[in-house]
Amino acid sequence: MTLPPHPGVPPGMATLADYEAAARAHLEPEIWRHIQEGSGAERSLAENRASFARWGFLPRALADLRGGSTELSLFGRRHAAPLLLAPMAYQRLAHPEGELAVVRAATALETGMVVSTLASVTIEEIAAAGRDAAAALDRPVPPLWFQLYLQPDRQDSLALVRRAEAAGYEAIVLTVDAAIKPAGLTLPAEVDAVNLAGMRRIRQTATPGTSGIILGTALADAAPRWADLEWLRSETRLPVLLKGMLLGEDAARAVDLGADGLIVSNHGGRVLDGLPSALDMLDAVSAATGGRVPLLMDGGVRTGSDVVKALALGASAVLVGRPQMHALAVAGMAGVAHAIHMLRTELEATMAQLGCARLDAIGPDRLWRFEQHARQAMLSPDRPDVTWPDLT
Repeated sequence: MTLPPHPGVPPGMATLADYEAAARAHLEPEIWRHIQEGSGAERSLAENRASFARWGFLPRALADLRGGSTELSLFGRRHAAPLLLAPMAYQRLAHPEGELAVVRAATALETGMVVSTLASVTIEEIAAAGRDAAAALDRPVPPLWFQLYLQPDRQDSLALVRRAEAAGYEAIVLTVDAAIKPAGLTLPAEVDAVNLAGMRRIRQTATPGTSGIILGTALADAAPRWADLEWLRSETRLPVLLKGMLLGEDAARAVDLGADGLIVSNHGGRVLDGLPSALDMLDAVSAATGGRVPLLMDGGVRTGSDVVKALALGASAVLVGRPQMHALAVAGMAGVAHAIHMLRTELEATMAQLGCARLDAIGPDRLWRFEQHARQAMLSPDRPDVTWPDLT
């Protein structure tokens, strides 16, 4: 029996892991599997979490924490913390209010939200709900970004961009790594990609005269190309970010072609098993792009200390995906707001313990790598060929 959402935050919810454990009882089994699953043997899915566990902290004692803050600016807009809600499709699968509940929670916690092309509520309604919530709370609307999946017809993609611009979205996030992925869940009748109403959708069928199963089909032919980035950059004045970057060479080319920001991501381990975690690729992408644009990271963030690790390795901010659905299923808007609040509390507590009053104090010098030190500890300290870490 699937339980209905709680009217408020239920007892015992102290971490995002608690929401994840509780959410299973509030979701139909097939929806739970859809939210949780990764591709293949789920090695990349597991690696997204394992990569955080490989890093520990090096605090600095007696730091001056007066005047501390987690604020940052991205594309000229204030963010209360280096945390945004990642684009998640079909949020009405988890709760009847879906994206409306999530944007209200994001607004209450001054947190940016990236709205999916595959949202189950129109992008206009989501933006309006955010404005109404902000007016009721007498505070600014936090940044809303629109995540774009390119459509088979370029004019449909442009129509989505124009709608986002008109509704007040402040950036376009072009996802480039998920054109070829499993079909996934059969949606219930009451849930659909409402923003794509009336648009042509591609089915995975072979093109006449070819023997391809995927290659040579309309699905593969419509996958994003570099020319699509150049076209999108020419069609909007909004910042354009690319989501799905892993290789430094690709990241540098994207910046050369006009990308204003990059989101390092392996799509939550959903598209190709065997990909490295986004956290492990941050350093290479950062080196290749040389600080020319903000780098964000999406994949596996579950605690405030995870956020600190990502920032120390080169991210300007992180995105959080699946935990939205867990908290939404358990307690609707209240659950999502509580989950964001917990992450921000853990972030500030970690910063304080490390002696970092502000985000710019978080760097690689505040981390140490468990595996590296474990290997060295197994060797004799008397060996002249061993370089021991400086932990001073």
